[in-house]
Amino acid sequence: MGAYQQPDVVPYIARWTSEVCPPAVVVANGRGIAYTREIPYDRDDDGVLWKRIAWSPGKGRPVFGQVHFLRQRRAMRRMLCQVCGGPADRNEEGALWLVGQDAGDRKTWGTALTTAHPPVCVPCAVTSVRACPHLRKRYTALRVGLVTVAGVQGELYRPGSLFPRPYDAGGVAFDDWRVRWVLAAQLIVELRHFTVVDLDGLGAECAARTT
Repeated sequence: MGAYQQPDVVPYIARWTSEVCPPAVVVANGRGIAYTREIPYDRDDDGVLWKRIAWSPGKGRPVFGQVHFLRQRRAMRRMLCQVCGGPADRNEEGALWLVGQDAGDRKTWGTALTTAHPPVCVPCAVTSVRACPHLRKRYTALRVGLVTVAGVQGELYRPGSLFPRPYDAGGVAFDDWRVRWVLAAQLIVELRHFTVVDLDGLGAECAARTT
C-alpha cells in the first residue's frame, strides 16, 4: 500500500486517526459526573468535564467532519482560525466568522447567534467556501463585535446512579444545571453586534496586500 497523500488543506480543528479517545470511566460524584481518576486537564476553568483525546496532529489520516475537542476549544478561547490555527482576522468591526446553512434563515437571526464553529482568517475563509461542501451550498461572512463563551456541546448523562449513562447529546449553557452532567466535546460561543460582509471583497483586498 502506498503512502497516504495528504490533502491540500486540513483544518486545524480536524481530528487525525492517531488521535484516539482513551477509555475513561464516568461516575457520579454527587454534584455531577466525574472520571474515576481525574487529572487537572480533564476540566476547564468553568469546572466542566471534557472528553479525553490524544494530541498528535499530522499523524495518520485526517478525519474530516470530526472535531478535535481540545483544539476546537483552544481556537474559541484564543480566537484562532479554525483552518490554519493562526490568529483569526480582526478589525475595528470585529472578528471574521463564517456561518453556514445550519445557522438558519438570516431573517430569523435576531440580535444573537450561537455557534460551535471558531472564527477564520480571510485566506482560509476564501478557501473554505470553495472547498467545503457545507459552505458551498450557503454561507454568510460576518464581522462580530462581541463574542461571549456561552456553553458546551456534548453528551448528557442522566443523574440517579453511581455509573450514569448518556441519554442525549446537545448544547448546554453554563447557567443550566445540566452542565454538571455533560461530557463536553465542543465550546459554544454567542455572537452579537455582527454585520454581514462581502467575503469576495475581503479576499481581493487581502490578495492585493500580498502582491
